Parts: sequence; structure tokens; C-alpha cells
Amino acid sequence: MRVVRVGDIELSCERSGSGPPLLMIMGMSGTALHWGEPFLEAVRSAFDVIVYDHRGVGKSSRLEGPITIAQLAEDAAGLLAALQIDSAHVLGISMGGMVAQELALSHPEMVSTLALGCTYCGGEGSALSSPEVLQRLTEAMMSGDRQRALRVGWEVNISAPMVDDEAAYARFLAIAEQYAVSVPVVLAQMQACVAHDTYARLADLEMPTLVIHGTADELLPVQNGRLIASRIPGSQLEILDGIGHLFFWQLPARSAEMLRAHARVPA
Repeated sequence: MRVVRVGDIELSCERSGSGPPLLMIMGMSGTALHWGEPFLEAVRSAFDVIVYDHRGVGKSSRLEGPITIAQLAEDAAGLLAALQIDSAHVLGISMGGMVAQELALSHPEMVSTLALGCTYCGGEGSALSSPEVLQRLTEAMMSGDRQRALRVGWEVNISAPMVDDEAAYARFLAIAEQYAVSVPVVLAQMQACVAHDTYARLADLEMPTLVIHGTADELLPVQNGRLIASRIPGSQLEILDGIGHLFFWQLPARSAEMLRAHARVPA
């Protein structure tokens, strides 16, 4: 990872692979490592992959006060500009998908194709996590028991049978051990997600758009994916039966292939 100056802040990022640029925008409480090596390895074969940490995460600049999704989108645009990339394929998942929506709306010239995974647009028909899931996550996060918090985080992000895959969970834990996202940053990101609303503007998007969502997503129910696809003219919707929030952990090869086909990058 290297640190890149973006306006008044610094963002930690990494480039790897070969092909057209693919900017990958991570979700709430995640780091650049949370894409998981199997998925990263699969996309590196087709793209020049750019991953980074949001402000407040890892070696990126500290988060000072509240943040909005629009501000995070400007960070993403600034990172592309700093890397001298005029236009990139963009993948955003969860909160990162909200950032990707704002990036595509504010800087459409910078987004060659758009892929939105397990995300949310606000507006009528959208749904955030259920009160039960939020309570479970909050209690675990505030318990002071880091192992409990990590296990609950894993369980609500992954559906059966991977939830009981101890080798996969060990990889998840190893990522968490490298550096953790602080509770104040996670709470600031959560507040930004709750305030996010692109519902009325999604019809303005003209770039090719792929929407991916799993039917077993506990954090952002699958109705969000269907709603987003219905709001973006000509978008493609991929519903993954029985798959949870982190679909790219459960189906890394298939997820990479969907991105490659969507971007029309030769195999």
C-alpha cells in the first residue's frame, strides 16, 4: 500500500494486475484487504485493480468529524485524478456502492462502467438492516469483546454454508488483525449511509451498470438491488440465490467473471 495525496487528505491505496483500470470502493468498516485474496487474484487477471482505504481507515488520513457519502465520492474522484486516470471501471459494494453512485452522478466522465454490489439508494421501497440485525451488531461491537464482535460481523455478512467455513473465517480474522477500523469511524460511516439518498437521481445515469445482490443478504436486503436496477435505465441485475452480503467472498470467481463480462474485457 502507498499513500497518495488527494486534496487536503491522504489515501492509502494499492494497484495490482494488468488491463483497464478498475476502482474498487469498499464498504462500511472495511479495509482494502477485505476484498479477500481469492477475489483480488481473480480480478487482477483482467484489470489494473485499484483498492484504497477511506479516510479514517488504515494509513489514510484521520477522520475529523462527520462525513457524507458525497464527500467520500469526492475522495474517490480525487484519487483517480491523483493517479492520472481519466476514466475507470468502478465497483462499489455496500457503503462503497453508495459512494460509487455519487461518483457516477457527480463525475460521469470518470466512470466507464458501474457495478453496484449489495448496496442501497434510499427512497421509497429501500430498506436498511433490520432492527434485530442492528441490535446484534451494536451489542457485539459495544461489548468490549473483540472476538465476539468479529464473529458476529462474519455471521451477518456471510450466508450458509460459508458461515461455518473455519478456513474462510481464519482468513477474515487475519485481515482484522492487520488493522482495525475504530468504532467512531464505523459510527460516522453508518450515519453517512443512513443519510444517503440517490433514489430520484439514478435515472440520470447513462453508463453501463451492473447490479449484484444476494438473496440471503442480512445487512441490506435483496429488495435494494431490485430497486436500484429498476431506477437505472438499461441496467443489468444479477440476483445470487442463497448468497449473503459479501458475495465476492462466497463466489470470488463468478463475481470476477461478471465484472469482466460487464466491462467487456477479453478473457
